[in-house]
Amino acid sequence: MKVLVINCGSSSLKYQLIDSETEGVLAKGLCERIGIDGALTHQPAGKDKIKSNPAMPDHKTAIGIVLDQLTDKENGVVESLDEIGAVGHRIVHGGEKFTKSCLITDDVIKEVEECSVFAPLHNPAGLIGVRACQELMPGLPMVAVFDTAFHQTMPEKAYLYGIPRKYYDEDGIRRYGFHGTSHQFVSMEAAKMLGKDIKDLKIIVCHLGNGASVTAVQGGKSVDTSMGLTPLEGLIMGTRSGDLDPAIIEFIANKENKTASEVLNILNKESGVLGLSGVSSDFRDVKAARAEGNRVAAAALDAYAYRVAKYIGAYTAAMNGVDAIAFTAGLGENDDITRKAICEYLGYLGTKLDDQKNDVHGENAVISTDDSKVTLLCVPTNEELMIARDTVALVK
Repeated sequence: MKVLVINCGSSSLKYQLIDSETEGVLAKGLCERIGIDGALTHQPAGKDKIKSNPAMPDHKTAIGIVLDQLTDKENGVVESLDEIGAVGHRIVHGGEKFTKSCLITDDVIKEVEECSVFAPLHNPAGLIGVRACQELMPGLPMVAVFDTAFHQTMPEKAYLYGIPRKYYDEDGIRRYGFHGTSHQFVSMEAAKMLGKDIKDLKIIVCHLGNGASVTAVQGGKSVDTSMGLTPLEGLIMGTRSGDLDPAIIEFIANKENKTASEVLNILNKESGVLGLSGVSSDFRDVKAARAEGNRVAAAALDAYAYRVAKYIGAYTAAMNGVDAIAFTAGLGENDDITRKAICEYLGYLGTKLDDQKNDVHGENAVISTDDSKVTLLCVPTNEELMIARDTVALVK
């Protein structure tokens, strides 16, 4: 079966067409500036990227253009849309309603809309993609895959906040966690690399990119994760602050005469490595600044690695041990220097990083020494493939 994976943002749309039999990517691409002027990057497997600027006034038009590209005589990868067996949609927030992926129905759409209170930018965008696909490919099975679903196995002690219980009972305020498809995929890959049943393993997955999170996976289930009600909680990220004293919000609001929403915008878009370094949210730029002697940039990178290491320590305690620590996502997969900086804090676990093995980028690899008590892994994530797998499982 060929599965089209759709990931809609408010003004963008990422897609992949995946052959579920081989799990190979037949084509992938990105639509940007939807509703503005439109920009498309399309890449059939084995060919160079094709860039164009078709008008994209809305997501329906953008998806129509994607489907035209997939069936194009020169650069297409299928002869007709009949070859596509299903569509998998990434939906950011499923609240407590969705503990796993599901076939999309009118009732599911309604419940996803209700969860939009927790993801007011992302869930509506995801549903725009769903409705557009339903119009353009009527009758085709469609599946919703939720970022939050994998973390619904967390116990109450892990997801409750220390605020009056009524805010959870009445409003659903709790830790939900994100990057669920990535953490699930990487933990499964880690188990394969170790040659063991995931049910017998305690794995900590470090999804380190511009957005970043750490998850404790015990027996194949998420038991704790660093992101919370929103993706703002947890690690220091590219532009997000991560954990902080909530009184800081009131302090900044009073000092600079800002609303709570304006302060949250600062915490989401002007903080993290960008805010700490004053250089960039791109780690390559910040590392270059550090190499040139920029002390503030160096402090930002030190704080980033330190926060990750603290969460690894916390989740080792939460699971009463750890068998493997997996690094994934843009930074985790490709930055050997950041991995080393984090691992320098983990000697108490008996971890030993092999510098030569750690010189790896974007591929599966064991990066610890043979006598390390905890196995250190580099595991490229593949959220789109995880979405495709869930889609096929529900459609077959």
